[in-house]
Amino acid sequence: MESDVNGVRKMEKKELVQMLALEDFEPVYRRADAVRRENTGDIVHIRAIIEFSNICRRQCLYCGLNSTNEKAVRYRMSVKEILDTARQAVDAGYRTIVLQSGEDPHFHKETLGEIVTAIKEMGAAVTLSCGELTFEELRYLKNCGADRYLLKHETADPELYDRLHPCGTLKERVECLKNINRLGYETGSGFMIGLPGQTLETIASDLLLLKELNCKMAGIGPFIPHPDTPLAGEKAGDTELTKRAVALARLLLPKANLPVTTSLGVVNREEKDNAFACGANVIMKKVTPDPYKQAYEIYPAKLEKTDVIGDRKKLEEQIRQLGRIPL
Repeated sequence: MESDVNGVRKMEKKELVQMLALEDFEPVYRRADAVRRENTGDIVHIRAIIEFSNICRRQCLYCGLNSTNEKAVRYRMSVKEILDTARQAVDAGYRTIVLQSGEDPHFHKETLGEIVTAIKEMGAAVTLSCGELTFEELRYLKNCGADRYLLKHETADPELYDRLHPCGTLKERVECLKNINRLGYETGSGFMIGLPGQTLETIASDLLLLKELNCKMAGIGPFIPHPDTPLAGEKAGDTELTKRAVALARLLLPKANLPVTTSLGVVNREEKDNAFACGANVIMKKVTPDPYKQAYEIYPAKLEKTDVIGDRKKLEEQIRQLGRIPL
C-alpha cells in the first residue's frame, strides 16, 4: 500500500474507478470508518446554515435558484434578520454558522464583512458559501474573520461542466478554489452523484480534484432533479454510489470534514446512519427562518418549520443514539 509523505493513501484514477464498481464495498466502508475514527474521532460537528438570499445571477441547469427560473419566489434577508438568526443559533449551541446564498451582487464585500465580523464577536466560526468571488473580495472577507469557504466544483469533467453551466467554466471555478486556499481559508469543495452524462471515471476525477485542491471540507451528495429546471425529467443520483464516494474521499482526505449532505437525507432519510458509518463526521442543520427556508429550493424537499433550539436537541439525541458525540 503506497502512501504519500503525509501517510495518506495514494490512489490513482484507475484504482478509484475499480473501487467504485466493487460488488462488495463493505470492506472499504469499514476502512473509511476506521480512518475517520483515527483522524477525527467520534465527534459529529453540527453546523447551522443560514440561507440568507436565494437570488442568483447564475444559470446552472440543475439548480432551482438559477436566474432563469421565473417560478422561484425570491428573497433577501436583512442584515438584522441574519444576525438575529445567528444569535439564536449560537445560543442554541452551534459553534459554526454557515452563511449560504446564491451569487447575489446585492451583498457586496462590505456588507458580508459586517455580518462576518458580528458573528465572530458572538464567538462562532463562520463558513461562507456565496459562489465565486474575486481574490480581493475573498481577501477582504478573510480579514473580517471568515474561517472557511465552501465552493463546490460540481463536476471535474470540463465538457459536462460547460453543458450544465452556461454562465462559467470549470477553469474559473478551480482558480477561485485555489485563491480560497491561498488566502488561508479552510477550503471546501464537492460534487454531485448522478448528473446526466457522469461516469465512474468522472467521479474518480472529482475525488482526485478534492485531493489536488487540498480540501479540508468536501460535500458529496446525490443529484436531485428540480421540476422547474431543464433537468426536471432526469433520474435522481444513487445513494449507494454517493456513500461510496464519501468513503473514498475519507481515504484520500483522512482529516477532512465530510458532511452528511442534506440532499442525501432528502433522497432517503435512512441513509444518514449509513453515511456516518462510511466516513462522514459533520451534519448541517438549516436554521433559516420560515418562510425563507421553503423558498431556498435548490432541489425539492419537504421541510419542517424551523425550531432552532428544538431541532438542535433532537439532532444531538439522534447522534448520541449512533454512539457519536454531538458538538
